[in-house]
Amino acid sequence: MTNNAIRAVLFDLDGTLIDTAPDMALALNRLRLECNLAPLAFESIRPQVSNGARGLLEIGFGLSPGQMGFSALRDRFLQLYRQDIAHQSRLFDGLAAVLLEFAARKLNWGIVTNKPGFLTRQLLKELNMTPPVVVAGDDLARRKPAPDQLIYAAGRLRLPPQHIIYVGDHERDIQASLAAHMRAVAVRWGYLDGERPIEDWQADAIINTPAELLNFIDTQSPT
Repeated sequence: MTNNAIRAVLFDLDGTLIDTAPDMALALNRLRLECNLAPLAFESIRPQVSNGARGLLEIGFGLSPGQMGFSALRDRFLQLYRQDIAHQSRLFDGLAAVLLEFAARKLNWGIVTNKPGFLTRQLLKELNMTPPVVVAGDDLARRKPAPDQLIYAAGRLRLPPQHIIYVGDHERDIQASLAAHMRAVAVRWGYLDGERPIEDWQADAIINTPAELLNFIDTQSPT
């Protein structure tokens, strides 16, 4: 085992590991219909999914946390989302094969997400996924872009952060990864919200397909 060897991979959830946008968009548009508003186009909703209920209610209703009506709409949105949380949500194409290859290589893996724990664990249960480590957005006091969740996950894996890759589709993922001294991989297949170009995030690698993650691991873990 070299000093550089990768021994585990941690994933962001929404927009990186699992394509949850169809079900979150469905919940938002159901909420808009309840409020006598026309549905939004999926293409306008998808980029905000990584920003959770906050981002979706911003584009759906022009409301931000702290504004009148936000909390009630957020609660109703989450209720609608939970009803069909795994109706269309699936692993992104190519990731099932990558996870199988992890098992063959004896590489550990897990999930670190800002998604609330009750939603994270319900979604994984309905998709029959049991990663060794799951750290949700309300498991610790601070969430990404703070590094706390990633450092905690490394402790759960009993590995130094230097032996772990974190994979995400938002700049906050890369910021948290670098602050935790993990190698950071940004994915182009995610929900890139357009705030800053992915090339400006300072990731160690930018990948277009899940198969490229294995190639990156190979470059970091020479034999």
